[in-house]
Amino acid sequence: MIKGLAITPPIIGRISIGKVVEKNGKRLPEKDDCFTITTQVQNKDGWLLHPLHATLAEGSANAKIRAIPVKLLFNSSDLNLRAEYSMFDRTTGRPMCVGDGEKAKRVTAEGISEVDCESPDGCELAKTGGCKPYGRLNVAIDGQDEELSSFVFRTTGYNSIRTLTARLQYFEAVSGGNTRHLPLQLKLRAKSTTQSHRAPVYYVDLCLRDGISLEDAVSQALAEATKSDQAGVSIKVLEQVARTGLGNGAFEDSEEESPAIVEEFYPDVEAGGASGQPVNQTIVPVTTRLVGKDQVTTLV
Repeated sequence: MIKGLAITPPIIGRISIGKVVEKNGKRLPEKDDCFTITTQVQNKDGWLLHPLHATLAEGSANAKIRAIPVKLLFNSSDLNLRAEYSMFDRTTGRPMCVGDGEKAKRVTAEGISEVDCESPDGCELAKTGGCKPYGRLNVAIDGQDEELSSFVFRTTGYNSIRTLTARLQYFEAVSGGNTRHLPLQLKLRAKSTTQSHRAPVYYVDLCLRDGISLEDAVSQALAEATKSDQAGVSIKVLEQVARTGLGNGAFEDSEEESPAIVEEFYPDVEAGGASGQPVNQTIVPVTTRLVGKDQVTTLV
């Protein structure tokens, strides 16, 4: 294994609730009120839709996807969702500092150093550098034709990260550590807050599929886990390999991916207007400071 290179779960597509569009010669984030499933290929108009997008949009209201049937790759919650405080170099797109609220890895003149992490509210560098929570969730979508491959949902929204973290931990606990076999779905939800001026704020939730009780879901997961064990599939070894791979690099996101991440979630706030409103979140006016929140839109 090449040292210094994080080995992440194989990705065959993306899940988003927003996009980047070109307006007046500038590429700006644009909010949306539904899921979009894309490939990993872009053209001048943006990311190309994955065939599963048309399949799931067919028959839905206004052809908008607001729920996606999924299964997880792992039983361990922290492997399915990795979330950290992250700060990127706005010019190069490279990660500059990534921490968990206790310790952080930071790029310095001497190389990568481990420093104390005080979270964005307690760190002066974070306040000026645009540090915010950043999460990546890997899931398998029903109908994909590749095992151990995934679609990635990236977000800097507090509501999405907090809700997904809680759901994963709850499902892992209630299923006896068999989360991978639960019939789940990603669902778009809405809430209103005073910060959103009582307009809907949208975030992503992970829940059981419609019409399935918790008892039935857990019973199904246990049966699937037993069947998998009898077939010789070792999820525990898979998780060990995945954990080793993720820990093999200083930062999870590669230099190849980082510019697109910065463009989508960390736009140049000095430009103001739409360019200061990252996809999947709301931003307070730039006259105060940047705060990671989910997007504000209105359902059609």
